Amino acid sequence: MRRLLALVPALFGLALTTAAAPPRDWRDAVTRTPAGAYVIGNPAARAKLVEYGSYTCSHCADFSRESSPVLKDAMVRNGSASLEYRHLVRDGVDLAAAILARCTGPRGFFTASQAIFAGQDQWLARAFEFQEANGSRIASYPRLAQLRALADGSGLTALVQARGLSGAQVDACFADQAEIDRIIAMTRNAPASVQSTPSFLLNGEALPPGGWKQIETALRARGAR
Repeated sequence: MRRLLALVPALFGLALTTAAAPPRDWRDAVTRTPAGAYVIGNPAARAKLVEYGSYTCSHCADFSRESSPVLKDAMVRNGSASLEYRHLVRDGVDLAAAILARCTGPRGFFTASQAIFAGQDQWLARAFEFQEANGSRIASYPRLAQLRALADGSGLTALVQARGLSGAQVDACFADQAEIDRIIAMTRNAPASVQSTPSFLLNGEALPPGGWKQIETALRARGAR
């Protein structure tokens, strides 16, 4: 009996240790689809959200800001929802921003995207000023050089380099025509239901246009929490 009683504290301590283990943070799980889109979260999530977005879209920036505390920091984190971001490119500055966001790789893509959206007012205003002052000059550049000039002139390059990208990495990303073609293909291959940004699919079905409140309601109806 004494031996059995002596084992109780040890067993009780083991149970406490097991129960106290933190749940997995699914924000660390980022994968890339065959088409090149990035997905964050649990592959087996009950609610799988696809966003078609543009970095120069003010409504997309609003969605990024309003949704993040619940969508990424709760639903994605606990594994009940996943988010796939697909590019719907609207202009050259948008494409330059997409190149830079993707240049950070799978682990950096979603935080870089969030930073780009958060700074949209500043870098987009600079992009307009840069294009007005230099449009005729950069129009003579090769296409990839034009995109790089827009990225540098708008301040986007500096914004993303502050997250740890080297100049050599940025150079390589703006020289990668195959990767840029993948971004453009996402726009070209968007389903007919995608007519504006942001647009959303949930578990493969198109959602009506709406902001974060409407998307949150739809996610919770599919089991996200």
